Amino acid sequence: MLETNQNLPQLYRFCFLMTGDASKAQEAFQATLREAALRSAHGEPPADRIWFYREARWRCLELAEQDLQAEHGHIEEHEVSPHAPLQISQLHPDELAIFIAGAPEPQRSALAAYYIDEFTPREILTLLDLKLSEMSNAVARGRREFQAWLNATTPHDVYDEQE
Repeated sequence: MLETNQNLPQLYRFCFLMTGDASKAQEAFQATLREAALRSAHGEPPADRIWFYREARWRCLELAEQDLQAEHGHIEEHEVSPHAPLQISQLHPDELAIFIAGAPEPQRSALAAYYIDEFTPREILTLLDLKLSEMSNAVARGRREFQAWLNATTPHDVYDEQE
């Protein structure tokens, strides 16, 4: 199972970022582990940790489709601030998950994989089955949208005054 059990908390965190909801994250997480156990029992264990995240990703997307979906219009973007890490530190984990879970695909998956800090860029490409330019655009746009959201939800003008 997942090279070591050390990766299980990260798999759950990925599910939480993808769904923005603890019960849905737990459902996707547990279903992924059950599927891995069934495959192992039938002599076909998952090939690597990427399998777990890919499987969890699809389960999370299916769960998210069961909810009412907001229409995606134009989302404001701001250039990433050097103070973004300080702004992020003010967030509760639920707030970050709600933002990421609300992003369109493949941006949602790219941001979730990026923010768990578990994968190399090459592994994220494999996980999401994206081309380099597609992933780069998804992450860059997501980070600019996230910065606009951070600016609207956390006090960023305090940092500007400190300079």
